[in-house]
Amino acid sequence: MNSLYLASGSPRRRELLTQIGVPFTVVSASIDETPLAGESPAAYVERLACAKAKAGLATLADICGVCVLGADTAVILDGKILGKPLDQADAQAMLLALSDREHEVLTAIAVLDGQQCATRLVRSHVRLRSISAQEAMTYWHSGEPQDKAGGYAIQGLAAVFVAGLNGSYSAVVGLPVCETAELLGHFGIPCWQHLSMR
Repeated sequence: MNSLYLASGSPRRRELLTQIGVPFTVVSASIDETPLAGESPAAYVERLACAKAKAGLATLADICGVCVLGADTAVILDGKILGKPLDQADAQAMLLALSDREHEVLTAIAVLDGQQCATRLVRSHVRLRSISAQEAMTYWHSGEPQDKAGGYAIQGLAAVFVAGLNGSYSAVVGLPVCETAELLGHFGIPCWQHLSMR
């Protein structure tokens, strides 16, 4: 069985992989996340997921029988990518733009074993209720939105803003577990490994 490495510093992705019983080791994967000119949001998240996997694999050049999982999530509003907020004003502007509207969340995953790179793209739609400027400011001061795409975390305090979700909850958090398990299975890495060892 191949050993799995996760090319992500996200604690949410670590928790989701652990949840489905897949042993892994975290590996550093620093990349430039600047969108390319004319690049679609879907192409952007897929490119970044692959780039993270490749960067992670590059650090494991001397190890055989490894697979690297990379992932990227983007919040899309009116065709534009909302990244991580730069500051309080940026975060508040994002939340107020998302207020009382539906937006799209794209999450791409990529698994690379040195021979092939396979990807999956998951689209979800999230609707937030109306959010006041005071709520947006209070939420910023919680510290939660500072490193989150779109300036909110569906699994955290911002859950109170979520009026509806059509798609994959875990994908919005950062890792679509159904598609991840399926993709890892193609590389010979099963989920629920802690159960099969009993």
